Amino acid sequence: MFIAQVLKYKHEAWRYLIGGFIIFSASQLGSLPFLGAVMFKILSEGGSIADLEDTSKLMTVLDSNVTLFLMLLSFAIGLLGIYLVVKYLHNQPMLAVTTTRKKMDWSRFWFGFSLIAVTTLFLTGLDYYSNPEHFEVQFKLVPFLILVAIAVVMIPLQTSFEEYFFRGYLMQGIGAMARNKWVPLLITSFVFGGLHFFNPEVEKLGSVVMIYYIGTGLFLGVITLMDEGLELALGFHAGNNLIAAMLVTADWTVFQTNSILKDVSDPSAGIDIIAPVLIIYPIFIAIMASKYKWKDWSNKLFGSIQDPAIEAEKINS
Repeated sequence: MFIAQVLKYKHEAWRYLIGGFIIFSASQLGSLPFLGAVMFKILSEGGSIADLEDTSKLMTVLDSNVTLFLMLLSFAIGLLGIYLVVKYLHNQPMLAVTTTRKKMDWSRFWFGFSLIAVTTLFLTGLDYYSNPEHFEVQFKLVPFLILVAIAVVMIPLQTSFEEYFFRGYLMQGIGAMARNKWVPLLITSFVFGGLHFFNPEVEKLGSVVMIYYIGTGLFLGVITLMDEGLELALGFHAGNNLIAAMLVTADWTVFQTNSILKDVSDPSAGIDIIAPVLIIYPIFIAIMASKYKWKDWSNKLFGSIQDPAIEAEKINS
């Protein structure tokens, strides 16, 4: 039903091609302030434009809080792009890209948020007390409070952009064309994971880390289809990124923040990469399935997509 409801609105393939281009352009437009600030800083210190090719320098030339804000700004502009495309190109209300319910269920959002937040705090605390030599306490009150202010506002915009684009806009668009659910589930999961390929974590840990990124996309797609809405995925993604940004940073992650802890261990791709996908995510799915009484798994994940109008006629005939 979550995918099928897009059939009530303008869903021709060409609209998604144009819409995707507009959304991509909007996010790129949002990245210009960051690139401009970095370029100005480098040139003012006697550097050259060639220095912009150094990814590590790009992420460290500005204050980390400024970098975080400007990097996340592109997602905020991209989210605005999604809203405009959905409203004016598809004549579709944002609620129809969000959920099948009559209004957004914020209790589901906060459940998803709390589930990953509590888990992250527990596992990080356990790791800290088991391996204190792997961490360095870098807490500084003022920079941390600025980080909190930026993160609370901007990170939910970043994660909402990704959820609305992948599990909302693309999931529905691809589903409308494929007329099934497993094709959009797999495509959006692999594309979501693939876009993380150029993250510094991949360079540091190796391509095996893609198991985590693609697995996370698959997990978010499954809970979206089973729950008939984005609320759980929106909350989970926001909680994951927000707590991570404020709790632990490392020199090899995509964002270096003024978090409480800094991971100074030598990272390696091992159980930390596999465990979330093979152990933690299935447990989360089981918890959500029990709480929200999910049924009809085969149809919701692999079934065909029927036009709601045709289905209504069958019921009434």
